[in-house]
Amino acid sequence: MAKAVLDSSAVLAVLNNEAGSHRVTAILDDAIISAVNYAEVVSKLVERGVTLERARAMLSVIGIHVVEFDRPMAERVGELRAATRHLGLSLGDRACIALAERQRSPALTGDRRWAGVDCGVEIQLIR
Repeated sequence: MAKAVLDSSAVLAVLNNEAGSHRVTAILDDAIISAVNYAEVVSKLVERGVTLERARAMLSVIGIHVVEFDRPMAERVGELRAATRHLGLSLGDRACIALAERQRSPALTGDRRWAGVDCGVEIQLIR
């Protein structure tokens, strides 16, 4: 069991030295991220002009273990839509929650909308 499952906002907080990054940095050695959220992080970095090679290097430095996204996870993400729709959670948000549920670990995020999530997963806001 991982100490935490990271949402893309938590990883970006570390990479950008944003508020709350210290909470994420403290558990990085025992944290995981869904491949879906990893893709979100890479996408945001590339949008900001970072090359794919540089994005890989940045993510390699912080050493996050990436968990593959499989069919059962995809099905759970779809199922979570009904419970999270009113909050406007994205597919990536739900991928993080589904992985946290599978791992029986808390989900760390910088997105305050998650405070209203009630699906049996501990949500920890980093700021």
